[in-house]
Amino acid sequence: MWRYLAGAGAGALLVVAGMMLQAMRPAAVAPLAAMPAASAATGEAQAADPAVPEATAKTREEKRFNRYDKDRNGAITRDEYLASRKKAYAKLDTNGDGALSFDEWAVKAETKFATADADKSGAMNAAEFVTTAVKRKARPKANCPEKPASAEDNRDEES
Repeated sequence: MWRYLAGAGAGALLVVAGMMLQAMRPAAVAPLAAMPAASAATGEAQAADPAVPEATAKTREEKRFNRYDKDRNGAITRDEYLASRKKAYAKLDTNGDGALSFDEWAVKAETKFATADADKSGAMNAAEFVTTAVKRKARPKANCPEKPASAEDNRDEES
């Protein structure tokens, strides 16, 4: 029974806390549409900021499409679509006979196995297997400079 009472009490506290947070929110900001009229009334000239670059209209898919469309005719032919795959296939086909054997296809795995099999026994023990784990690249930490203190921050600290 006490669990129900504790749950009801916690729920009531959450509702009260939400209402208090809602009451503490600042008043709504004036709509942006009203601002240009107010500044025009004061006689201030509005000019576009030339330093702000405009976004390109190309989407990710349009950029991807253009990477495949080598002759820029607005259509991707079969040869254009398969060109990147042919290059990858040619890298795997080490003897150049036009056919991939299992050994050619699995060359990376075979090399990794041969490197890990330190005693050349043809089998890996647990210690050798540990060396085959994928080594992830460490993400660089963001090097963000500290935000300089503004006059508004100083006013907040004084009060």
